[in-house]
Amino acid sequence: MFKIICVTDRKSCKEDFLTRIEKIASAKPDRIIFRDKDCSYEDYIRTASEILETGNRYGVPCSMYRSFDRFSDVHMTMPALRSINPKDIDSARFAGVSVHSVNEAVEAEKMGVNYVIAGHIFETDCKKGLAPRGLDFLKRVCNAVKIPVYAIGGISPENISQIVKAGADGACVMSGFMTCGDPVEYIERLRKGAETSEKSR
Repeated sequence: MFKIICVTDRKSCKEDFLTRIEKIASAKPDRIIFRDKDCSYEDYIRTASEILETGNRYGVPCSMYRSFDRFSDVHMTMPALRSINPKDIDSARFAGVSVHSVNEAVEAEKMGVNYVIAGHIFETDCKKGLAPRGLDFLKRVCNAVKIPVYAIGGISPENISQIVKAGADGACVMSGFMTCGDPVEYIERLRKGAETSEKSR
């Protein structure tokens, strides 16, 4: 089943961040990835604990960007993946990595991650000035690995069907979740946009 994943961004959040997380969790995405590269380690750990508690209440799994010793569900960059002890991957309950090439996706799969996030696919303000890698790139990644591939970058209810048709197992959405008026209504639109294409795959 096609997955809808929320990736957080405190900077673009239009209200109190944890209030927004509560609303998103109530909308029941398939996963929340807590991405925050700018805060201190202490702040990240504190906020991560609150996000995990919220996710548990709503039955939504959450992945953290840092600290194998603290969290069993983790998400990483490729440099971070290459720098860790392979045993850390084995000890994680769920581990994923962001990739920006087919070779990175193949390498990540060999290192034992559960999934990859490939991007960015469409133009997005989060990557201003950087050309998107496009749907052909996404198709090549999907064809190169057996683990799930989730697309990221400029995905909306209007274009999510193209992500499904390209062969991705899910879509990661950041700014849409952070800025929409109603996360429940927003995720319904995302799922509706994906379902028609999924049935025809």
